[in-house]
Amino acid sequence: MTDLRIVPPSLPALGATMATPSAAPQALSGESFLTSLQDAIGRLNETQAQADQSVQALLSGGPTTIHETMIALQKADVSFQMMLQVRNKVVSAYEEIMRIQL
Repeated sequence: MTDLRIVPPSLPALGATMATPSAAPQALSGESFLTSLQDAIGRLNETQAQADQSVQALLSGGPTTIHETMIALQKADVSFQMMLQVRNKVVSAYEEIMRIQL
């Protein structure tokens, strides 16, 4: 029978990479997910810190404008909202896994 899997061009086919148990690629391991999550949280923290610095510079009469400050605040807000949605999806997936009866 033919294999009719649809795989995006940027991702390897799971069947080809998982042919042997010892051939688990880094992209499919739990450590890479943890590393990606930690990197995303670090970038979120940097974005929040930049927004705080921009607000402080605006309040102290520094070399920033109200437009730059509002853009920094909106970037921080969008980043936070995205991270919140990722957290919600992870919690939802965990709850779904916990509902599975073995």
